[in-house]
Amino acid sequence: MRTIIWIFVLGFFACENNEQVLTDWTRNIQLREEASDMESYLSQGGSLRAKLKAPKMYRVSADTVYAEFPKTLHCDFYNAARELESRLDSRYGIYYENLNRVFLRDSVVVITTKGDTLLTQQLWWDQNTQLFSTDKPVTYKAPGKRIYAAEGVEASQDLSRITFRKTVGTMRVDDSGMPF
Repeated sequence: MRTIIWIFVLGFFACENNEQVLTDWTRNIQLREEASDMESYLSQGGSLRAKLKAPKMYRVSADTVYAEFPKTLHCDFYNAARELESRLDSRYGIYYENLNRVFLRDSVVVITTKGDTLLTQQLWWDQNTQLFSTDKPVTYKAPGKRIYAAEGVEASQDLSRITFRKTVGTMRVDDSGMPF
């Protein structure tokens, strides 16, 4: 009988939950790594697709794993033949690993090897589709073209295909009225 009482007493006290222990077990933990003067390469199918340089990077493991570039970043994009097709500069960027998407802000500039230029304050880059997109105002410059898109664009990373939203601007056209 005494043994049963002791088992009951020990079981009762063993089931008591210490609030601090519960908090420690259930709190959100955020792990943060820091890198300086970093250089990173992205390849797909064994082919170099992008080279990223940044003076500072924080990689954060939390609910969403991301890499933050708080002090500028520069990225060179390459085509399937490993030729440079465009360059990107931004004052701030954040790469969401689970989404394979990059959010860029503050003086974002994309320049192709032909000199076509896209300027905006916010831009998304999708690693899977290799498309840029934004719903913020954009200025696009190319030889003989200057286009302002008040509601953003969707563009391939080499700027060969661009869909402008609410545009204003000038463009040279040939005798048939088609742009060149």
